[in-house]
Amino acid sequence: MPNLIQPTRFDLLDVSGFPRPSAVTDAIETLASNSSIDTRGAIFTRIEVVDFILDLVGYVASEPLHLRRILEPSFGEGHFLLPIVERLLAAWREHGGNVSSAGSELGGAVRGVELHRATFISTRKTVINRLVNEGISTPVASALADQWLIQGDFLLERQNTSFDFVVGNPPYVRQELIPAPLLSEYRRRYQTMYDRADLYIPFIEHSLSLLDKDGTLGFICADRWMKNRYGGPLREFIARGFHLKAYVDLVDTNAFHSEVSAYPAITIITKSKTGATRIAHRPELDKKTLASVAVDINSDFFSKDSSVREMIGVVRGSEPWLLESSNQISLIRRIERQFPALEQAGCKVGIGVATGADKAFIGEFDSLDVETDRKLPLVATRDIQSGEVLWQGQGVINPFADDGGLVNLRDYPKLASYLEERKSVIAKRHCAQKAPSNWYRTIDRIWPELASKPKLLIPDIKGEAHIVFEPGKLYPHHNIYYVVSDTWDLRALQAVLLSKIAKLFVATYSTKMRGGYLRFQAQYLRRIRIPFWQDVSENHRRELIYAATSRDFDACNRAVFKLYKLNQEERFALGGNGE
Repeated sequence: MPNLIQPTRFDLLDVSGFPRPSAVTDAIETLASNSSIDTRGAIFTRIEVVDFILDLVGYVASEPLHLRRILEPSFGEGHFLLPIVERLLAAWREHGGNVSSAGSELGGAVRGVELHRATFISTRKTVINRLVNEGISTPVASALADQWLIQGDFLLERQNTSFDFVVGNPPYVRQELIPAPLLSEYRRRYQTMYDRADLYIPFIEHSLSLLDKDGTLGFICADRWMKNRYGGPLREFIARGFHLKAYVDLVDTNAFHSEVSAYPAITIITKSKTGATRIAHRPELDKKTLASVAVDINSDFFSKDSSVREMIGVVRGSEPWLLESSNQISLIRRIERQFPALEQAGCKVGIGVATGADKAFIGEFDSLDVETDRKLPLVATRDIQSGEVLWQGQGVINPFADDGGLVNLRDYPKLASYLEERKSVIAKRHCAQKAPSNWYRTIDRIWPELASKPKLLIPDIKGEAHIVFEPGKLYPHHNIYYVVSDTWDLRALQAVLLSKIAKLFVATYSTKMRGGYLRFQAQYLRRIRIPFWQDVSENHRRELIYAATSRDFDACNRAVFKLYKLNQEERFALGGNGE
């Protein structure tokens, strides 16, 4: 077993002597036989990127690689495994390797795991053929392949050694595609399998736990875990015993052989003392450029004109990793020290109603044939696309009484008739099947008083901040976040949220979507820092309110820059002109 700094639950559970539950075994067999790319999470990496990662972790032919151990935990068709074998053979030859002793000298150098059976068989044949072409006899080549390669579930296969290198592209599989018994088993074994974590999260945890002292992991995978909620336990796991040596942002690059919806990034993590993190953003994916970036990341010093930058303190417990411009991060940290978070300053962030059956619960307000107090005018994303509210007449059914429970349908005959006509749709929802007596509730509780409150409306996904003032007539739909406040003037707050300061916070803490769009979700909005309203001078109040009501974005920025007392350097960090 590896000498662990922080053991995983896998290592603490002595499960090797117990048979797996049949449901888990059946689930593994299903995945091993499934040819679906989505179910397997099979995304294949370009050779230029593979070579780049191998260079970054130090798996280079000038080193005696036959004396080191490397792991590829999900080798697929061999996009990492075959270049590993090529480098291993070249290094072995360089250091005096001879085919007569290949079996003994190379047997412990490689470990690869692959769950999908047909892919495993095909790649194993390719590896054997490559060894035979090197002059190694077929029996020895087959024996080496059997020593190197395992067909099974990496997350359940116990490894009996530690590794100097772990590299690869772990499978990107959403939880809903993992059979329930297997998902339960993963959760039992891995502390980082938290919330909506995708499969690559426990892959990273288990791989890190297998690193030898001073060992290095190099993975390319989606970058979402570095900032979002479900990545928190993994970030904390890394903070306790590892060092983020390098991060390479591959947003909008063609790192894979197929297009992916998630943004990829390369992380190089070592089991060693902490230090600075080297960062590169969107390098050109050609061999010359990547080789130069790898040299700069691995060298003791790099030139001032290098594209690589260095940052201190990226890893901070479970906190999101802030990997953008160092000037912008310094500004974020300064504002965080000086000002309270949005909700600490007397504002509340929420999200509109999810019904689970919009076609049943939502319709033309005037045409909803229910009692007057059983419907509310609804504002949806399409109503605020212009930056102002242009209500298109939709409404939502409210089945809740003032005390929080559902109304008695006997007291509302029109509502009862309306819902009964649509019961076949409404009762199919998970929440209705879970509590049949409450079959007519919306997923989210509706609070009628929210409709009458002035509020700021913010659609979830936008390229720029889209903050719309709603004077207190409409109830928000579920794709809209809202902000209300009993202290801050909402027009003044609108100016702050329309400014580059607010966008900086959201862009820094949120994950980016394809096309450069940002997620203006509650968890990121709550990160924004603002002064207490009583600390804002009358002049600043008037300036903020005027900028927002006139929808003058430059004026919003000027007023907000003064509010936060930004110096010229900080303004330039935001793309300001120093005004």
